[in-house]
Amino acid sequence: QLQLVESGGGVVQAGGSLRISCVASTSIFSSDIMGWYRQAPGKERELVASISRGGNTNYADSVKGRATISRDNAKNTVYLQMNSLKPEDTGVYYCNAQRAVPPYRYWGQGTQVTVSS
Repeated sequence: QLQLVESGGGVVQAGGSLRISCVASTSIFSSDIMGWYRQAPGKERELVASISRGGNTNYADSVKGRATISRDNAKNTVYLQMNSLKPEDTGVYYCNAQRAVPPYRYWGQGTQVTVSS
């Protein structure tokens, strides 16, 4: 079973930057897509960014131009760099790994990001 461990969250002032990491217990190359989701209090979990095995990226409109997702296959690690942070970026950020065949979908335990105004 694939395990995902996030780190790097914390409290940052609005306008600041943060990089969070997700380390997988096995090769992330086996996953079709690696993604970052976030969940704010009282809201549903939403996709922030994703990256495919081939390196194609996808971003939520709310973070386009401010976020960069990247992967280091050798380190089994996915990163999310976020700049120009806003209070509305506050939430628990979850790492996700998914594959179509055979299918699986795994989540990390989450890391809290708090942006103070």
